[in-house]
Amino acid sequence: MFCPKCGQQNPENGKFCRSCGTDLGNVSGAISNQPMQKLVNHKGKPIHWEGAFTKFATGVAFLIISIALAFSNTGRGWWFWLLIPAFGSIGSAAAQYFQLRRAEKGLPVYSPVDIPKPVDTSVVNALPPQTQWVSPESKYRTGDLVPSSVTENTTRHLEMDTEGKTMTLPKK
Repeated sequence: MFCPKCGQQNPENGKFCRSCGTDLGNVSGAISNQPMQKLVNHKGKPIHWEGAFTKFATGVAFLIISIALAFSNTGRGWWFWLLIPAFGSIGSAAAQYFQLRRAEKGLPVYSPVDIPKPVDTSVVNALPPQTQWVSPESKYRTGDLVPSSVTENTTRHLEMDTEGKTMTLPKK
């Protein structure tokens, strides 16, 4: 196999060019009809080294700013809230770093898009087909558990006139 960058002849199972160091994994995969594995994040965007480094630098910047604010009077009450994006960015960068390193070694990398969800067909086939939804009958009458309203309790204490209308509270 020849390197696509410098043209140096390399062994068929070589991962990197002997002359310039170019990754030959994609070339050997194309020769053996293996599809190239494209790394994507949970949003479907591609993962690359520049993105991982950018996220790591952003996280370190947030961390430095939060530490600086912690020792100054300016950020006395809220400096620790900057730790959330700091550790979030550093954690995301670490995840991308490990995915990229795993892909470079030729190990399988699972992205959220590629992970198949296993289906246990024995359980699905064991259930009878349900044609109609039946609401379960309750042995409890929930109407008995509902408290009476405040207005209803208040009007019971009022005096009634001859026509059935309420007048005032009873005099004690």
